Amino acid sequence: MQADKLVGHYAVIFVSQRRDGDHGYGETAARMVELAAQQDGYLGIASSRDGNGFGITVSYWRDLEAIKQWREQVEHQAARERGRRDWYQSMQLQIAKIERAYDFTAQ
Repeated sequence: MQADKLVGHYAVIFVSQRRDGDHGYGETAARMVELAAQQDGYLGIASSRDGNGFGITVSYWRDLEAIKQWREQVEHQAARERGRRDWYQSMQLQIAKIERAYDFTAQ
């Protein structure tokens, strides 16, 4: 998604440190991306995780109501609970309104 199309919308920034082992994480993470893409107000996602289990995922949403609806989605609620119990050593979440955005692509 072009950066300028995100201005005025919201980013949900999820930072986490994984525990060792997959324990179904990969399958569930893929399902959450698939499910989020079906939600009204979803604009996109970017995610990265290093070899030590530290990860950052940023999902983009039209408005706070869309974020609230995603938070209340039943499968997403179950995945969050499992994350606390099985997958994450630590995590934090921030919601930010995008005021400016820029793109660069090398030619």
